[in-house]
Amino acid sequence: MLNTLLKKIAFAAVLSVMVAATAAQQVKEPKPWSKEWSKPYKPFRIAGNLYYVGTYDLACYLITTPKGNILINTGLAASEKQIKQNIKALGFKFADTKILLTTQAHYDHMGAMAAIKKQTGAQLMVDEKEADVLQSGGSLDYALGGDASSFKPVTADRLLKDGDTIALGNMQLVILHHPGHTKGACSYLFTVKDEQQSYKVLIANLPTIVTDSSFTNHPKYPAIATDYAYTLKAMKNIVFDIWLASHASQFKMHTKHQPGDAYNPAAFKDQAGYDAALNDLQKDYDEKLKKD
Repeated sequence: MLNTLLKKIAFAAVLSVMVAATAAQQVKEPKPWSKEWSKPYKPFRIAGNLYYVGTYDLACYLITTPKGNILINTGLAASEKQIKQNIKALGFKFADTKILLTTQAHYDHMGAMAAIKKQTGAQLMVDEKEADVLQSGGSLDYALGGDASSFKPVTADRLLKDGDTIALGNMQLVILHHPGHTKGACSYLFTVKDEQQSYKVLIANLPTIVTDSSFTNHPKYPAIATDYAYTLKAMKNIVFDIWLASHASQFKMHTKHQPGDAYNPAAFKDQAGYDAALNDLQKDYDEKLKKD
C-alpha cells in the first residue's frame, strides 16, 4: 500500500516536471512589427548564384552550388511556405537545401528554421554565442526573451567562430562575428560569379539597438556596450562589391529592385548607402551611451 502510494507520488512529481517543461517550450511568436514582414515578394537573382527568396522585408537568401544549396534566414514561422514556393519558382529544389545559416537568433529570422531543418535534413550552422538561445527557442535572448519560446527550439549541428569558413560545392562563406543586436549576431562574406565577373558580397547584420535597458551593468548582457563598439568598428573596415542585410528595408532593396526588373547586380553596389547606415547606427549608439 505504502509502496503504491509512493509510486503515485513519484509519478505525479515526474508528470509535473514534464508538464512544466512542455509549457516552457510552447511557442508564442510575437505579433509582427510590420505587415511587410509576411507580405509576399517575387524571388529574383541578385548576383551570380545568389538569390533573394524572402518576404517583402524579411530577407532570406539562397546560394546555389553543384553540391546543394545554402539558405540564410527563414523569416517568420509562416514564411516557410513562401520560401518553398520562391525556391521552386526560381527553378531549384527545396530538398537540395544542405546548409542552413542565420544572421541572428530572433523570431523574424528563425521562425521557420526548425521546420525547414526537419524537412530537408540540412545542417544548421550558427555563431557559437547563439547556441543556447536557439535551443531555448529565443526565450533566453537578453532583449526579446521571456517565459515562452518565440520560435521552435532547434539545435545547431555546427558552432562557428569569427573567421570560420562554411564550404559547400564551389562556395566558401566566411562568418563575421558582429555581436550587439544579439550576442551571436553575425554577417557573411563570400564571392559569387556570373557570366561576366565576380562579386564580393557582404550580407551585413546591422547592429541596431533593441533593448531599452541601460548598457551600463546590463544584467543579462554585461559586455553589450563593448560588443556594439567592436561591431561598429569592425563593420567599417569590410571591403565588398555588393552589400545586403537581414531586412530588405535596411539596404533599401525596394529602391534598387522592383518585381520584373532585369538582372542587374550593379544596383546593389552601394558603398555610400552602407556608410550612411553605419553612421546612423554609430549616432544611435553614442546617444544611447549619453542617456545611460
